[in-house]
Amino acid sequence: MRSVRTVVELRELLRPERSAGRRIGLVPTMGYFHDGHLSLMRRARSDCDVVVVSLFVNPAQFAAGEDLDAYPRDERRDAELAEAEGVDILFAPAVEEVYPDGFATAVTVGGLTETLEGDAAQRGAEHFRGVTTVFNMAEPDVAYFGQKDAQQALVIRRLVRDLDIPVQIEVCPTIRDSDGLALSSRNAYLSPEERERALALSRALRAAEAAVASGTREAAAVVAAARDELDRAGVEPDYLQLRSVTDLSPVERVNGSTLLAVAARVGRARLIDNAILGGDQ
Repeated sequence: MRSVRTVVELRELLRPERSAGRRIGLVPTMGYFHDGHLSLMRRARSDCDVVVVSLFVNPAQFAAGEDLDAYPRDERRDAELAEAEGVDILFAPAVEEVYPDGFATAVTVGGLTETLEGDAAQRGAEHFRGVTTVFNMAEPDVAYFGQKDAQQALVIRRLVRDLDIPVQIEVCPTIRDSDGLALSSRNAYLSPEERERALALSRALRAAEAAVASGTREAAAVVAAARDELDRAGVEPDYLQLRSVTDLSPVERVNGSTLLAVAARVGRARLIDNAILGGDQ
């Protein structure tokens, strides 16, 4: 595996691969790898000829006062894990490489970035500008995201569609621990007691799934079933909302596939999770 720090190095390595018609897969990450990240690498390895993993803790994705300085980092460990998964290139640029002096360009995807994580009361639309602005440095053929980051994946899909960027976006299942907690680098912040409370997020999603499976369709009733689980654990959500899976617009009924998204702070950790609720009309 090669580790590179600059876009020039990255593209020089990829140029002959691209010229030879080899399929390039990208797994964009902020590092501190867990099995969710590794599952994306495995999927990319099975699909592609060349696998690139980017490792960049993007300051533009952190709101003021958020955990940028405390965000867990261990590049040596990450490199070992990536190499064990057969990754070809680890792209780990410095902030100055991504945002050099005079950097003044931002890419905004309207309509999808002002809600849920992008709501001004949460992280703000600037969070997604950080994602979209630096997305295409590797110029991959395919990019892999986890379902846990459903909104981010939807934003990137809209970006590549609107700007005619020839990248296929693949969204892979959320990876969970055996107790149901969605894997996240921020889980490292949780104490044993906080981790127990954090399980309310996945229980809330399962309660909503059960409500829909039993015939409940009204959004308020589905959300109420999920909210009961959070209340029992003493977890106050930043949001708990049903949204269209295609454009994140609010829905009043679960008809077909609908996204139930939740975010909550448990101790120092701000956690997100979601489920796609199906159901016939």
